[in-house]
Amino acid sequence: MEPNSPAPSWRLAEVWSDTVDLRQLAWAIGIGIAISVTGFFAASRWLRGIVASPELAHAYAMLAGLAGCVIAGVICARLFPPKREVIEHTSTHDPAWRAEVLAELADQPGGLGSLADLPEPVVRELKELGLYDLFTELPPASATDPTTAPATALPQGASKEALA
Repeated sequence: MEPNSPAPSWRLAEVWSDTVDLRQLAWAIGIGIAISVTGFFAASRWLRGIVASPELAHAYAMLAGLAGCVIAGVICARLFPPKREVIEHTSTHDPAWRAEVLAELADQPGGLGSLADLPEPVVRELKELGLYDLFTELPPASATDPTTAPATALPQGASKEALA
C-alpha cells in the first residue's frame, strides 16, 4: 500500500461527505475490527481473574474494545491520508462572482450597510482577510435610484401601516 499514489477514480467513493479509497476503507474496517475485538477479548480474559463480578468484567472489557476503536482510528489515519483535493483562490478572485455575492448580500434585509458603522475589531478583521478594499469599492446606495435603494426603504406610495 503506497499512501502517496493516487487511486483510480473507479475506486473512490463518497462516505459521510468525504472522498475515500474503497480498498483503503476495507483495510481500515479490517484493522478496526481486529484491534477492537482483540482488545475486548484480551481485557475480558484478564479482568475475569481480577474483578469479582463477571458482568463488571464484561463492561470494562467493552471499554477496552472502545479504546481499541480509537487506537485503530489513529493508526488508520496515519496509514491512509485523505483523498480530497483542496483548491484555493478559485472563485474568490473572480470579479463577477464577487459582484454576484455582494448583490445577494445587498438584497438581504438590512442591506450591506456602511463601513463607518462597523466596530474597530471588525474593520481590523476585514483588513486582515483582505476584504476591506472589496467593500470600499462599492458605490454608495442612493435613495433616488430604486435599483440601489437600501433594502429597508419602503416602496413608493407605501406606508408603515399598510405593510403591517
